[in-house]
Amino acid sequence: MTKSKIFSLPVRVYFQDTDAGGVVYHASYLNFMERARTEWLRSHGYSNAGLMKEFGSVFVVRSIKLDYFKPALLDDLLDVTAQIKDIGRSRMSLLHTVRRGAELLTEAEVHLVYISLESFKPVSVPELLREQWKN
Repeated sequence: MTKSKIFSLPVRVYFQDTDAGGVVYHASYLNFMERARTEWLRSHGYSNAGLMKEFGSVFVVRSIKLDYFKPALLDDLLDVTAQIKDIGRSRMSLLHTVRRGAELLTEAEVHLVYISLESFKPVSVPELLREQWKN
């Protein structure tokens, strides 16, 4: 099991993220987590476009286990985290949390697979990335 440093991204809740009552729509949390994963990757010197261009491959979501505990509301400032739980040859599991201050609102485990853009089949995560994420 690999536990890495926690990456954190502040996210403001806008009208587009909520239902008519000002409560964050359940699928919006997936968007928040996607932003955190994208910025986490960028904090390591890569973007999704960069992976595609340099390696001809990219991470895709295979499955998500998501638990909702409390609702986020319009105009809340949230802290969305991303942290590697485990990394294998062609897969990676990330832990995500969404908090409002100290309150845990949502928690998820996201399983990603690293695939070739040419074949859409799993390929090995580049050793360069794997080594960087161990630290």
